[in-house]
Amino acid sequence: MTAVPARYPFPRLKNSFQGFARGWNRVGSQMAFYAKAIRLINYALVHYKLETLRVLASMSMGVGMLIVIGGSVVIIMTLVGSVATAAGLLGHEQLAHVGVDALGGFFSAYFLTRIAVPLIADVGLAATIGAAATAQIGAMRIAEEIDALEVMGIRTIAYLVSTRIMAAVAVAIPLFCMGAEAGYLAFRVVYALGFGQGVGVYNHYFTTFLKPTDLVWSLIEVLVTAFLIMLVHTYYGFNASGGPAGVGEAVGRAVRASLALAVTSTLVIGMAVYGVTGDFNLSG
Repeated sequence: MTAVPARYPFPRLKNSFQGFARGWNRVGSQMAFYAKAIRLINYALVHYKLETLRVLASMSMGVGMLIVIGGSVVIIMTLVGSVATAAGLLGHEQLAHVGVDALGGFFSAYFLTRIAVPLIADVGLAATIGAAATAQIGAMRIAEEIDALEVMGIRTIAYLVSTRIMAAVAVAIPLFCMGAEAGYLAFRVVYALGFGQGVGVYNHYFTTFLKPTDLVWSLIEVLVTAFLIMLVHTYYGFNASGGPAGVGEAVGRAVRASLALAVTSTLVIGMAVYGVTGDFNLSG
């Protein structure tokens, strides 16, 4: 008679431990990938300058027909402008309830600068630049183009990942500036034209409560988040598998992770900068 092998007494516990081990291994591989990509930034800046410029141009204005609509620039400006329009409508309604609807400039200077503009800019970067990077690198992976580059002696992580990280951080600066301008303009138009508020009163409160340090911190927040978002998207694209369907799955996973990362980064940096006092003083 053939001996029956003994079964594991706790199969659910075994599966739980195996799932935890696989997840921990994935975290370790991601950290190793991120560390190598960051370490090779200097190498990419020296040896792959033209590739960095090409990726930078593609991220900012797009290629082909995207040039007609402005690529990521117009997309992010549209997103921020739409959010600012909704914020203007809701802000006026809430301020009017307590009889201080003239403080629209204060609401714009605080809400848009500290929360809305950096968060929406991060979301736009993840949905446009980040998703495109994952799809491009993933398509190269399943077409074995990355393997061909390695055979040619090209350091693929530096060539494909580090260059895109530098380009994303560089392009985030003008995107943030133009997105902020679009948001402020949309909020002002809603308040002045939509509700008939005085432009002089709006400008007075806006310039009074808008602090340059808030803009600097918002820009730093966007730069840090753009750096992290590009790390996540390039990792999922570089490790894509399973054909075209696998690339689509990698893009979906990367976008989901980067959106959660954008919200978390906005919360952490906002709490670190404004969490103690908020630097807020309102007096008559």
